[in-house]
Amino acid sequence: MSYERKIINDPVFGFINIPKGLLYDLVCHPLLQRLTRIRQLGLSSVVYPGAQHTRFQHSLGAYYLMTEAIQHLTAKGNFIFDSEAESVKAAILMHDIGHGPFSHVLEDTIVRGVSHEDISLLLMERINHEMNGQLTLAIQIFKDEYPKRFLHQLVSGQLDMDRLDYLRRDSFYTGVTEGNIGSARIIKMLDVKDDHLVVEEKGIYSIENFLMARRLMYWQVYLHKASVAYERMLIAALLRAKELAAKGTEVFASPALRFFLYNDINRDIFYSRPECLENFIQLDDNDIWTSLKVWCNHPDKVLSTLSAGMVNRRLFKVEISSEPATEERKAELTRQISEMLGVTSEEATYFISTPGIEKNMYDPADDSIDIVYKDGTIKNIAEASDMLNISLLSKKVKKYYLCYIRAHK
Repeated sequence: MSYERKIINDPVFGFINIPKGLLYDLVCHPLLQRLTRIRQLGLSSVVYPGAQHTRFQHSLGAYYLMTEAIQHLTAKGNFIFDSEAESVKAAILMHDIGHGPFSHVLEDTIVRGVSHEDISLLLMERINHEMNGQLTLAIQIFKDEYPKRFLHQLVSGQLDMDRLDYLRRDSFYTGVTEGNIGSARIIKMLDVKDDHLVVEEKGIYSIENFLMARRLMYWQVYLHKASVAYERMLIAALLRAKELAAKGTEVFASPALRFFLYNDINRDIFYSRPECLENFIQLDDNDIWTSLKVWCNHPDKVLSTLSAGMVNRRLFKVEISSEPATEERKAELTRQISEMLGVTSEEATYFISTPGIEKNMYDPADDSIDIVYKDGTIKNIAEASDMLNISLLSKKVKKYYLCYIRAHK
């Protein structure tokens, strides 16, 4: 006996309806189910223990918001065919399908020069092939090649359903309540003007709140200094494992992770050798954690120290400043670490990291948020807002982090 829809209970939005057919088939697809084994916030649970939600949950939430948005836009007289509605929902369901475990860490270490957006597209095309072209329209919308441009903005833009869900969801699971945005209100205020998404003037305060919440979530959650330090430790551990593998040393890994440790994969190779993608889709958080647990006992001092630090939460110390660390300071730290751990000064560099992180919360050039007034005039949010902060939000903020292993207590 088959039902016409499935209902999923989501702690953030309540019941989410998934109609039988294309959308339900996508939700059940192994490539989408892989996202149940990848955490949305990577290593943020080192700071916020509640942040255990998955990329799959986020994809469902973004799908739910897309359903709401289509309904409100249609009610305002914007004509959207059923096929377009289904395709834009399919596009948002799959928008994160190319993420690997600890996404940005992998992009910096084992798969160089290939972004998760690139991989998402490859996987969408693969599923489209399996489904005999049912996703062709969804892929056009995703790539912004479809005449109704506003549909693409709903998938990827300043006010896309991806952002509306992750801010709301991440604030829910971390407990950082300031990040909680009024997604329902923002969606009710959306409209389309000249094939461009606009927000009714009544929604201006919700948009201000959204931009401020986004800034707060970035510095308080996504770029929290402890999460940054933890991420740098993972990058160092993977790079060390890769260096040992290149020398022919035996390094434990699952078959999929082993493929990336023992082969040097850049963009050209990734696109020309099918086994790269095959191995990539076998990777999830478990591959990395299992390896780290085994590496704690590896004879290599660098790999075992970094891995034990990850597994037992012995984080690097972090200093944040508006200026990069001086070469003298780095040299002195390298000397101290090499002495403390009994490793060479070259090996000691694995225990120091100096990322510079730059972020602006609103880039009008990127895709402006436009407010539409009753008389039909349109103003950019930066002009329409009477909050000084909005124009300040478009200023790039750069912070320099100095992360290094703590002295033994």
